[in-house]
Order: sequence, then structure tokens, then C-alpha cells
Amino acid sequence: MKKIAITAESISTAMALTPLENLGGGALASFTGIARADSGVVALELEHYPGMTEQNLHAVADEAMTRWSLLGCVLIHRVGKIAVGEQVVVVATAAHHRAEALDACAFLIDRLKTDAAFWKKEHRTDGSALWVEAKSTDDARAEKWID
Repeated sequence: MKKIAITAESISTAMALTPLENLGGGALASFTGIARADSGVVALELEHYPGMTEQNLHAVADEAMTRWSLLGCVLIHRVGKIAVGEQVVVVATAAHHRAEALDACAFLIDRLKTDAAFWKKEHRTDGSALWVEAKSTDDARAEKWID
């Protein structure tokens, strides 16, 4: 079971996890990314490249499904303007054992940060907005998963 979604709507973590809970595994792992108020940020704005972004997400999900023999995985990512405190992304995995679920979940969020075609702009309290540059720390985390 694999669910990939890119949406402008709010994400419900509970609804994202429910299909995984019914797969009969012994472990469920999840990560929820929330927009935070760093340096006066009041909102994030995310754009993506339709078609390509979905392909990117399917590719990393397929790799995780195979690499860890997952029972299922969910990747839901917001686009559009997102207020501080709202969910930006939910990544979840189901497996027979916790190590597989935890490792696969970490892999998915690390690779999503570098492999998916999303662009992020920060809107600030002073009315300014600026595009966020890629972080070398994200690249380093993604590289640790390369065989």
C-alpha cells in the first residue's frame, strides 16, 4: 500500500496513518513537519513542478518499500501558503518490525528534502518574502542513504 499526495488542503495526520494501522504490521513510524516561526516567519509558501514532483515522490517511496520490505507508506505534502503552526508534510511507514519502519521513515523524509521538486518561500512579519536556499545539511542527510 502506497499513498502519495500533494495538496493545498490541510493535512490530518490521523487520517494519513489510519490506512497503515490496518495492514497487520507490528510497527508504524511517522514524521510530521510543521511550519515554524524562525526569524519572524509568519507563513511558508510552497510551489512544486506538477508531474515531476509526483514522480520524485513515487520513486523514493518505491525505493523505501523495496529496501525495507514495507507493508505501506504515506507521503503527503502541502503546497500553497501555509501559516506557522500548520502541517507541511506527513511521512509514515508500516512494517513488521520497528527498525524497518523507523529507518524507512527517516530515509523518506531525508530523501524527500533533496529529491522532490518543491520550492519554499518564507513570508516575514515585516512584509518581506524570500526564497529558501537548499541546505548542505539536508544534502548530507540524504547522502547517508546512498548505497
